[in-house]
Amino acid sequence: MDITVTLHEQAPLKPRVGESCNGCGLCCAVTLCPLGRLRFWQAKGPCPALAWDQNATRYVCTLAKGRWTRRWIAAGTGCDCSYQVD
Repeated sequence: MDITVTLHEQAPLKPRVGESCNGCGLCCAVTLCPLGRLRFWQAKGPCPALAWDQNATRYVCTLAKGRWTRRWIAAGTGCDCSYQVD
């Protein structure tokens, strides 16, 4: 099944699964994490919490502000998105 998402033209390329998160935004553009599902009451993406940080030239999660929320969704720990980019 093909999914089409639009990301910022300056977004970093998606890392390989298991590599460090670089803020490419693909995972959150496709689906919601458990925190996003609870907060926004939806199961399909894109996640409304996905935001472009112009200064850092990467995507960030506006829900992952505290240590507990970042840890719960494993923000920045490693890419677990198996989708491939064409």
